[in-house]
Amino acid sequence: MRVSTAANQRKPVSGWSRKERHYVYLGLAFASPWIIGFLAFTVYPFFGSLYLSLTEYDLFSPPQWVGLQNYELILADDRFYKSLGNTFFMAFISVPITLAVSLLIAVMLNFKVKGINYYRTIFYLPSVIPIVASALLWTWMLNPDFGLVNMALRTLGLTDPAWLLDPRYTKPSLILMSLWGSGAGALIFLAALQGVPRQYYEAAQVDGANWWYRFWKITVPALSPIILFQLIMGLIGAFQIFTESYILAGGKVDGSGSLGGPEQSLLFYAVNLYQEAFVFLKMGYASALAWILFIIVLLITFILLKTSGRWVYYGGE
Repeated sequence: MRVSTAANQRKPVSGWSRKERHYVYLGLAFASPWIIGFLAFTVYPFFGSLYLSLTEYDLFSPPQWVGLQNYELILADDRFYKSLGNTFFMAFISVPITLAVSLLIAVMLNFKVKGINYYRTIFYLPSVIPIVASALLWTWMLNPDFGLVNMALRTLGLTDPAWLLDPRYTKPSLILMSLWGSGAGALIFLAALQGVPRQYYEAAQVDGANWWYRFWKITVPALSPIILFQLIMGLIGAFQIFTESYILAGGKVDGSGSLGGPEQSLLFYAVNLYQEAFVFLKMGYASALAWILFIIVLLITFILLKTSGRWVYYGGE
């Protein structure tokens, strides 16, 4: 009884021994650069932007509290709805098309043919090219007079549109550009495809299942977790489109004072946010736009995760 009492008296109040506290402090010391960076560059800007969204701020004078006025102005701004509509178009039209093409490329690259590693490298290379270089390249390729795309269309006897000058074709231009860089998504799908057990296909083939049935009933369910991941990341990326639009539109302000290209057809949400912040110097208004974007992306991601149980299958299910 006395030994137990003495041991309890020697035990630190915190429950940790001196050696354990030493390791904890040592771990915190090593993690401190990341902790400081996280607080300074993530947590502080996160809550700082929330405060600025409730103020009128132009970088040169102290923020003036205006409450929810910025949000009221946003809901009455035509550029907000135009940019949101353009962004929704890219998110819900371009992303599914890009996912389908990436999956198709992955299926083709999964075949056992001679030189398959070279084909995989060729398809993946465009995705490692910097986005600015890719946009400049496509600006030249989509030139209505001497671009390679229109030259090929004229050779085939098809209509050669003014891709970057006609508002009807500006967003299809971006879709073409996104398809050119679909090799990164195809690589992820390819890695998942190689993890699907071959006996599933062999059993289905013995039962007389054709290639489409095997693809739809085996391949797609097996890849559904990867499809969900690619879909969420693609939608988040679509809501942040900026560089492609800025370069394809030439970075010039049109007659309406916007960076959105012909008839604001390239005015995406991130472009509108950028010009409100750094062209018009309306930092409070831009912060409110950023928070609305955050809520939209959070809501879409929540809906996808909530409904994923109906179509996503994991191992063992």
